[in-house]
Amino acid sequence: MPDSPALSVLRRVFGYESFRGEQQAIVDHVTGGGDALVLMPTGGGKSLCYQIPALVREGTGVVVSPLIALMQDQVDALTELGVRAAFLNSTQDWQQAKDVERAFLAGELDLLYVAPERLMTDRCLQLLERGRIALFAIDEAHCVSQWGHDFRPEYLQLSMLHERWPQVPRIALTATATALTRAEIAQRLALDAARHFVASFDRPNIRYRIVEKNDVRRQLLDLIRGEHPGDSGVVYGLSRNRVQETADFLCEHGIDALPYHAGLSASVRAANQSRFLREDGVVMVATIAFGMGIDKPDVRFVAHIDLPKSVEGYYQETGRAGRDGQPASAWLAYGLQDVVQQRRMIDESPGDDVFRRRLGQNLDAMLGLCETVECRRVRLLAYFGQTITACGNCDVCLTPPESWDGTVAAQKALSAVYRLQQRGQRYGAGHLIDILRGKSTDRTRQHDHESLSVFGVGQDISEQTWRGVLRQLLAQDLLMVDGEGYGTFALTEASRAVLKGERKIMLRRDLEKREKTPRGGARGKAPAVDLPAEALPLFETLRAWRGEVAKSHGVPAYVIFHDATLREIAMARPATLDELGHISGVGARKLEAYGADILGQVR
Repeated sequence: MPDSPALSVLRRVFGYESFRGEQQAIVDHVTGGGDALVLMPTGGGKSLCYQIPALVREGTGVVVSPLIALMQDQVDALTELGVRAAFLNSTQDWQQAKDVERAFLAGELDLLYVAPERLMTDRCLQLLERGRIALFAIDEAHCVSQWGHDFRPEYLQLSMLHERWPQVPRIALTATATALTRAEIAQRLALDAARHFVASFDRPNIRYRIVEKNDVRRQLLDLIRGEHPGDSGVVYGLSRNRVQETADFLCEHGIDALPYHAGLSASVRAANQSRFLREDGVVMVATIAFGMGIDKPDVRFVAHIDLPKSVEGYYQETGRAGRDGQPASAWLAYGLQDVVQQRRMIDESPGDDVFRRRLGQNLDAMLGLCETVECRRVRLLAYFGQTITACGNCDVCLTPPESWDGTVAAQKALSAVYRLQQRGQRYGAGHLIDILRGKSTDRTRQHDHESLSVFGVGQDISEQTWRGVLRQLLAQDLLMVDGEGYGTFALTEASRAVLKGERKIMLRRDLEKREKTPRGGARGKAPAVDLPAEALPLFETLRAWRGEVAKSHGVPAYVIFHDATLREIAMARPATLDELGHISGVGARKLEAYGADILGQVR
């Protein structure tokens, strides 16, 4: 029985023997003219779900993408496969744009990538009216959600595609969306009748780890040196100053780190992004403006040095690790000040009470993930409505945390806040802990706080443990941050039950000393891949050859071949072009272009 047109394209163009998961069902549905909303985790193969239907159907697949800085790489990768692809965006001059428009009208393009801002211009809409469109693919569809973490106002206008081209199938794709966000995407893009395809959100190759913040830059350096020396990674911070200072710190300590934030010029950001994509072992320190659509498969770790604002944002960002399916780390350090800062930002945020309440719910879910004493992955996937058993590959599963009855400690802390409130006073964590521990300071003496009945009632608990107690009281909504912007504490409605002894408080016990790396801080580079010793020399030879080819073509190395393909070649040691053609990821175009060279490297 002959292959279907879609399977034939998958094998001939992309070099894969079979579809994964729901890819085939999605491809068949869209190829047949149906609309689809696709949720698939990063690295799950979303792009094939629109690229293959675009190649099978008559006309050009129009891809709406917010990622101007990455369109060139996406087009380069398709061109390497022999696919006729181009883009239209603001980086092109008049002549380049005109050449692309001519190719589209002549039917010489399989795929055309367009930024949403460009798509909405009269010139672009008139151009599309004159050509033949195979489908519309709306990538990073969560950008349409006003509750989402990457909201783009231009996406709100994309519902007009259905109005102007009602017969052209549309496929909207994202890696991250709760049921609520999914419903919003469908409604705003007029995809109410679209078929939904929701793959599992689980990324079993990623190890999740959340630690208490304690000199976070040093903790980060220990992580990179001890577990990921020479690896590519992404470090996320909330502010541009935080990002810049952390990148500088890592560079001072011998890590090849680059910053990415809004304070840098567009040219510097583009140059840093290009280096990260094209070179091995670069660590990008960035605000959340970086990373959407980054297709680098060998990012071995994603670290957060500040608390993310939502579980959706956290999942999206950590998903950039380990796209190749190899082991990767998602590491987050957070502390009391993170909670105080986030609560304060919500109170001060513009918008109505409904908006602030939604932000508060997002933060509560994130804090719940941080403070959980059950499997991180169970908690993470439950947020997206999926149920799994304990994963065995997160810090909670590997080193189960202790919990302790913190009711008395909570009562002492809340009583201290209450006594200060009675005096019309509010203070932050540092002074509150001084009072609880009975530490005499200029401030305690000046304000006569040493006469308070709660002064010194918590001497038996260390300062670090008290910070953990206060952080968890904030997380459980038993303390609140004032709305005046000072980061001081006040009681909540829920505090009363604890003070009256009507509610028991269980707390997670934090480690008293700085976290040790699982490998004991070993400095040596671990093997990059899990390969038999006899295959490693050939794998490294192939990587070096690939690097030279990529450099000469001006593209990232993974555009030539992914590591997974080179691993399979190193294991199989093909001796003929026919044998090489059966390796996953070696399509007809790449076999023709690189087959002889690869066989030479194997020999």
